[in-house]
Amino acid sequence: MKKKVMIVGKNQETCNSYKIVIDGTNTFCVVGKYEFGEDAVREIPKIFPDIILMSIDLAGKSGIEITEIIKKKYPHVEVLIISPYIDSGVVFASLKAGAGGYVTQGSTYLQLISSLEQISRGGAPMSDEISRMIIREFQTNLNSPITKREKQVLQMVSAGMTYTQISEELNISKETSKTHIRNIYTKLNVSCKAEAVSRGREDKLII
Repeated sequence: MKKKVMIVGKNQETCNSYKIVIDGTNTFCVVGKYEFGEDAVREIPKIFPDIILMSIDLAGKSGIEITEIIKKKYPHVEVLIISPYIDSGVVFASLKAGAGGYVTQGSTYLQLISSLEQISRGGAPMSDEISRMIIREFQTNLNSPITKREKQVLQMVSAGMTYTQISEELNISKETSKTHIRNIYTKLNVSCKAEAVSRGREDKLII
């Protein structure tokens, strides 16, 4: 019997391409495509998917938020994130939310199917660039003057994310994200985002 895959993403053209590829295998079949993560969550108890192919950018709540909701309600359902972001803050937020794997949108269709096969066997598939990023993350300065959350925020700042985007991804208020930035400025003795990012990279606090 084929493993059932649900696809959640706002780019319908891309989702349709994924469906064609997945349905063309002997192992998997697509049982639903959804633009809004909230709709997918409501359908889970009706169609019982084995794996959910989850985009980060959705029409409603983010893929990270939806992943967390799914894993709390249906812990047996595997979630494979497919994302354009190669950023440690986003990757670790996704994994913390319960994602079982993280692959980039630049992955080939063969790599995508391989990732679905891995996660269905209990593995944790990662694109090569994500694996390298995680390794580099663990190799950064262990004596960091900033906290783990501040480091996460600084990494997101380095990726060009705004206060609003940071607060949404980390599920914190916009004011809290600003407070983290101010604390980073103080600890690194800098006065702007560009200086903070430059200092963070020089001291290997971020990648």
